[in-house]
Amino acid sequence: MFVETLTLGSLAENCYIVGDETTRAAVVIDPGDEAERILAVLRARNLQVKLIANTHGDVDHVMAVAPVKRITGAPFAIHPADIPLLKRAHAQYVQWFGTLAEPPPDPDLELSDGQELEVDGLKFTVLHTPGHTQGSVCFYFPEHKVLVSGDTLFQGGVGRTDRPVGNWRQLIESIRDKLLVLPDETVVYPGHGPPTTIGQEKSFNPFLRELTSG
Repeated sequence: MFVETLTLGSLAENCYIVGDETTRAAVVIDPGDEAERILAVLRARNLQVKLIANTHGDVDHVMAVAPVKRITGAPFAIHPADIPLLKRAHAQYVQWFGTLAEPPPDPDLELSDGQELEVDGLKFTVLHTPGHTQGSVCFYFPEHKVLVSGDTLFQGGVGRTDRPVGNWRQLIESIRDKLLVLPDETVVYPGHGPPTTIGQEKSFNPFLRELTSG
């Protein structure tokens, strides 16, 4: 398995292409903008997209879903609690950036906590981690100890919770109960910024001190 990172758009959002070297199957996670860059990588690596999966529905994570889905034919998956965010994303994008874009489509698959997905050699588990948004999820690839954390956990930080869709206590409980129980060597690929590990965040993330002290 390989993970390719594309940092996209004005908000420097990380889109991940997770692929299997043998089957050439791929999952595109959080295609937030610049669809042409995503599609160019898929063509260059001769990958067949089997699923588009989103960690949440914020505008900076969803605005390339429609063109990637249209070109690849892959189904689109998101947690149902974030569908309202998804439906507001296009208007928000136009308001923020003053440019038109293709609105995100309705999902073909609704994600749920503990759901196990297998895509031509790629096996991963959906972890529902509400807090940043109510439908935030992380994707855990247990065979490779890889976690795609969206905007739930960052290197040295956590997702913002100062919006109506956010809840600080919920976020901290999600991280405590779903993420910090993973092996310390688990590599974390966040929605923004560089990768980290669960062990590093346990030791050094200032937002998690109440969970790791003592």
